[in-house]
Parts: sequence; structure tokens; C-alpha cells
Amino acid sequence: MLITEYLERNAMLYPDEVALVEINPEFNPGGNAWKELNLVEPGQETPFRREISWEDFNCRANRFANLLLANGVGRGDKVAILLMNCLEWLPIYFGVLKAGAMAVPLNYRYAADEIEYCLDLSDASLLVFGPEFEERIESIKDRLTNIKTMFYVGANCPDYALSYFKFISYCRSRKPEITLAPSDDAAIYFSSGTTGFPKAILHNQESLTHAAICEQAHHGQSHDDCFLCIPPLYHTGAKMHWFGSLVSGGKAVLLRGVSPEWILDAVSHEQVSIVWLLVPWAQDILDALERGDIDTADYDLSRWRLMHIGAQPVPPSLIRRWKERFPQHQYDTNYGLSESIGPGCVHLGVENIHKVGAIGKAGFGWQVKVVDEQGQEMPPETVGELVIKGPGVMTCYYKDPEATAAALKAGWLYSGDMAKTDADGFIFLVDRKKDVIITGGENIYPVQIEDFLRGHASIKDAAVIGRAHKRLGEIASAIIDLKEGADCTVEDIENYCTALPRYKRPREIIFDQIPRNPTGKIEKVKLRQKYGALDLVAQQTGK
Repeated sequence: MLITEYLERNAMLYPDEVALVEINPEFNPGGNAWKELNLVEPGQETPFRREISWEDFNCRANRFANLLLANGVGRGDKVAILLMNCLEWLPIYFGVLKAGAMAVPLNYRYAADEIEYCLDLSDASLLVFGPEFEERIESIKDRLTNIKTMFYVGANCPDYALSYFKFISYCRSRKPEITLAPSDDAAIYFSSGTTGFPKAILHNQESLTHAAICEQAHHGQSHDDCFLCIPPLYHTGAKMHWFGSLVSGGKAVLLRGVSPEWILDAVSHEQVSIVWLLVPWAQDILDALERGDIDTADYDLSRWRLMHIGAQPVPPSLIRRWKERFPQHQYDTNYGLSESIGPGCVHLGVENIHKVGAIGKAGFGWQVKVVDEQGQEMPPETVGELVIKGPGVMTCYYKDPEATAAALKAGWLYSGDMAKTDADGFIFLVDRKKDVIITGGENIYPVQIEDFLRGHASIKDAAVIGRAHKRLGEIASAIIDLKEGADCTVEDIENYCTALPRYKRPREIIFDQIPRNPTGKIEKVKLRQKYGALDLVAQQTGK
């Protein structure tokens, strides 16, 4: 079954049941927004909360597919999607697939030049965008020579685009007569771009389908489950976790807000059972509880059964704190790459919380191993590169054969992540290959130090980068983001770090905020740019 066929099946089995809910805190009417909703007539939309059924979802996707075909967009063409999370996002995505075209989701944080770069690299011929991006598109529209048509998802459509809502209403809701195959190209995703401009990652229909099957196999979504989706849908992580709801026909909630209050409100009022959090959001919830800003007694969290985290290394100290606050929760973590169609190629499993800190073992339908520079498998407790094989591995880096050849070798995807296995076969992520710091001939893996630092009671977040040093080659510099109101000095951090081997101790301590991208990954390029040549004598230990 292809990914589009799951949607069509749900429309037949559960036509009137809620498929998607959008909650937008920006339109909070004041006071208790959920109480205000009780005054709304059944079926009436509000800017704060909107919903669609499975039948409506499928009809909207069919309409957009037919709109694309009427505009000459079909098999092999690329359709870029630049939208914030909203009810329109997924029907547009599935409409692209139903037309036989390729979906090209774009990061909503891209600056205008990055949008232009990705549109050119992907050969997109049609762009769908929302009002949040009007200024950016306006500044580059005359240079987008490949873009033949633009659809605007919002009111007051600019004169250089067509109104999505107007034109979609003219299109029939019948499924287009397009035959799809597992090997057909389906989507182009972009790498995180943490080392510069992103690479375009091409996936086929089989990749998308395997992501859905894998997610449901890992987390056992049933038709009665409700999934809270907070991260951006342009990223493989959010969408592929939602695919578990697609397979089960369960409800999902798109929350356009990340504050602890809004997360717990959504869980309570929408009766959410599964929540995927990024590390900073989980940290914020725990900190708010510890400060007394929120109280779990004020919410109905009785159906919340699973909290899982991915997209970045997870500090074991965070999960220990979480289980103290929410002992009834199952916990899980997934590891993945956009090149492996997102989360799931490595999976911990709720039954393995005693291995917290590990990313797990090979996920459903996947093979993984840790290898040396020659591709030979490493013994336990020896650091090497994590490589992956399975039906969700990318077809290629689009229009980049050199990068493709470097990443794909004999069917294995070389992740660029350094890892090791323990005696039980569980994989522990050590660090990104490019982030390893070599100081005085010793390899330092920043993730290990970052996890240690986050165990300090005053530290909210930490990042470790390498900086050039005349004698040692590189030294480890720790950027520390303190918890609100924390009274902590450089000397306090130094004393705490005496528990580390001497060569692993940061040589510099800097108090600052930690930049993270929308999927929670530390943007170390920004930190290196900020601190690479800065005199830190006034900010750090001075060693």
C-alpha cells in the first residue's frame, strides 16, 4: 500500500471522524480559550481551533492534485511548499503526491536567499506559500525563473500569485487517474544546513511508505490514539511521526506554540495520548513545573501514555527528571536522518528505558552497524561511524553525484555520526564526525561533555565547540545557557567539571544562549562564527 492509499482508506473507513486539528495560540481570545470554544456552534471554525475529517482531508488532496494537473504540473515536476504548520499543509502535500509530482517542503526559517537557492537546486516549477513569507518571496520573485506558478494560501493574495482558496474551489474532489509505483520519485527534502547551504535529498514512494509502517510498528498507534505534533511539518521528523496516525487512522493535533502551558493545555483538552518533544521543550516543561509556574493538577493528562524524543542526543539526566514527574509515561527515542526518511532507522523501544542514553538498535526493517574508515565493523565499545541500510534510504542527493558517492557505499548510508555499541548491541551516539575535537592528540566528543554539563542543577543547555590553540591544536570551549534565576559562576562550572577526565574538561566557559534549529539541533556553525576569533579573556577562565 502506498502512502496516498492509506489516506484514501481512512476516508472510506472513518469519513466523518476528525483527522487533523489545528490549534493556533496567536488567536487566543483571552482568558480560557478552550472555554470560549464551548460557545461556538458545532462545526463552526474559529481562528484558534480548526479541524477536518478524513473525508475532507482526502477531498482537499484530490482537489489540489487536479488543480496541479490543470496547470500542467504532473509526473516528475516539483512543487515547493513554504507554509507554517496549518490544516492546509498535509492536504497540499498529499495532493502533490496524488498528481504524480514531487513535494519539496521548505524550511520556514529560510532567509530569502536560501529559499531562492533551494527552489533553484530542486528545479521546482510551482510554489505554494503563506502570508508569513510574502515579504521574502516578494524580494526574490523576479529571479525565480523556474517557477511558473505561485499559489498563495491566505487572504489578500498578492498580484503575482494565484489564490489557493479561490482556485481549489473550482476543482473536482474525485481522485485523479494517476498510477503510482513504489520506485517513483516522491519528495525532495533538504538537509539541516548546519554546515552551510543544505543538500537536496531525493526519496521515492517506497521510502515514504516504509517511514509510515516503521513508525506505527515502533509506537503501536491505534485508532484511539491522538498524536500531538508540534515540530514543523517541512521536516521529516514531524511528518514521519504523524505517519503513524495515518496508518492507524487516528486523530492528530497540530499545535502552533511550544510553551509548556500550551502543550499541557492541548494534551488536556484534545485528550492526547502521544507527544513527540524536542529536548528544549521537555526541558522547559520540567523547569516550569519546578518553578511552580504550572501544576499538572490543573490539567487532565490521564490519556497521555507516551513521550518520545528524537532529532538530537538526549541527556539521560533529562529523562530521569521526566520519569520523576511523570512516572506513568512510557519513554522512547528514535534516531534518524533526512537521508533515511527521518526517525526510526535506530529505535530504543519503550521496554528498554534501562538503556536510556542509548539511541537503541536497528529499527523495524533496518540494518545498522558501526564501522571504521575501511568499512569494517567495529567491536563493542569502540568508536566508529554509524552506517545504515534499509528501504527508507534516499535515492541520492539531487544533482550532486559527488556527495551521493561519498554517502552511499554498497547500499549503506554513511551517516557522518560517530557511535559505539555496548555488549548488548545497543548503539550510543558519540558525536558528529565533523564536530570531533582533537586536543593534544586526544579525540574529544562534544556530546559526551554536553550531556555531563546538563546534569548540573543550574544549567539549562550546553554546547561544546573546538577552537584553535597554538600548542594543543584545538581546545574545548563550553557555551553554557543557565536556567532562569540561576546563580552560577565560571568557577562553579570548573569545579563541577573536575569529575571529568582532565583532557575532557572545557578550557573555556562562556555564558550565552544556545542557538538551535527548528528540529532542536544545536547550530554549531553559528557558535563557531560567533566565537571563532573572539577574545574571550573577559568571559572565560583565561587558561
